[in-house]
Amino acid sequence: MQYKLFPALLLAATALIWSSGGLAIKLLDCNPMAITGMRSAISVATLGVLLWGKFNFTWSRAQLAAAAGYAGLLITNVVATKLTTSANAILLAYTAPIYVALLAPLVLKERTRPSDWFFIGVTMSGMILFFMDKLSPSGLWGNLIAVSTGLCYAAFTLCMRAQKDTSPVESVMLGHILAAIVGVPFLLKGVPNAAGWMGLAYLGIFQQGISLLLYVWCIKRLGALEAILIMTLEPVFNPVWVALGYGEFPGKWAVVGGLVVVGAVTLRGILQALRLRTTRRRLFSHTNLRE
Repeated sequence: MQYKLFPALLLAATALIWSSGGLAIKLLDCNPMAITGMRSAISVATLGVLLWGKFNFTWSRAQLAAAAGYAGLLITNVVATKLTTSANAILLAYTAPIYVALLAPLVLKERTRPSDWFFIGVTMSGMILFFMDKLSPSGLWGNLIAVSTGLCYAAFTLCMRAQKDTSPVESVMLGHILAAIVGVPFLLKGVPNAAGWMGLAYLGIFQQGISLLLYVWCIKRLGALEAILIMTLEPVFNPVWVALGYGEFPGKWAVVGGLVVVGAVTLRGILQALRLRTTRRRLFSHTNLRE
């Protein structure tokens, strides 16, 4: 187990870097579409330099659809973070696995288990709680856009599954290019100051660029169960950093809803990982018996 310690710590650091995005976006005094566009443009440059000559663009329908889904989640997450609380934006987006469970039978012909329906019901109940707080008109729209972030994330996940063993980096790269094309023109509405450019550089180079490569490296060296548990640090710490650095606190119903959503999604992931581990052990034991 000791050989997994370094990847586990590195993945935890990656999750914390991702969780810092909410605070950085809140502190940036800039149009949300411009933030999205410049963050993605800088990410494209970062990934291009670090992975020069290692991309494998197939231009398949699944790769392009995954890119569109990723661009959608990038754009809607930044807009939602600006319109509603950071907690609502990240936790409502965290419902993506539920949409995957609902759509997998139609898209991938993967069977949804009876237990999945239970978790779908619990998570949907948690989502409703987010809308029970007193919301301004912009906050309501922010929550609705955050729900669409989850849908985009689900679309990205399903399209990546359709590519089976293909690397996610190419679809992510294309998604960033698309988000940059859509978002950069919004800089005409207002160019950020020096501090703003530093924030955009952090988001593009570290929060979206280098962190992706860290994630890909770690995920290949850890089991699904460890990865699921470690990555819950992102939705948990995202609102913590915003509360400490920006003074924004989620409503009481959002806190309850967040606990329900994170708990249900994490528990479902744990059970799936344990089920997969049991299946692999049985296959391994049967193979040994035959030999």
